[in-house]
Amino acid sequence: MKLEDTRIAMLVGPGFEDLEFWAVYMRMEEEGADIDVVGMEAGVEYTGKSGGLTAETEVAAKEVDTGAFDAVLVPGGWTPDKIRRDQSVLDLVRDVYEDGNIVGLICHAGLVGISAGIVEGSDATGSLGIKDDLINAGANWVDEPAFRDGNIVWGRVVADIPDYNRVLVNTLAEHSA
Repeated sequence: MKLEDTRIAMLVGPGFEDLEFWAVYMRMEEEGADIDVVGMEAGVEYTGKSGGLTAETEVAAKEVDTGAFDAVLVPGGWTPDKIRRDQSVLDLVRDVYEDGNIVGLICHAGLVGISAGIVEGSDATGSLGIKDDLINAGANWVDEPAFRDGNIVWGRVVADIPDYNRVLVNTLAEHSA
């Protein structure tokens, strides 16, 4: 298992993109990662954007020790626009990034990266719906399924989850080595 000694904060909130949360969560878990589901509050069950799947937060962002995580991963859907309004979420993402650890952003998750102030100067991708937001925040738009730029791993959309997961696993394995 490539991620046996890796600890991940997986963010979730209202209207998360089901597959961008669960397919990524399961792939990281399959590789042995220890995952904490983090949100604006602990013990809240959120329903995914499709209305079918749910995810429950284990801990609030304001309660976590950011230094304990090797990565923070953010799914897309409507969640990014909701959680980017919570300062503790932004602090978590920024602190993990500034500590030189990995931040995973897929689809609309780039909105959280923008609000956390970590995308300027980065190559970036995501849903076409946030292309202008990323460019206006100083990122360089790249229309590719998934890639790493520095300590940010970018994924474009749901269809690109396999590519995003491969890049995440390889990046985290290299980072933890």
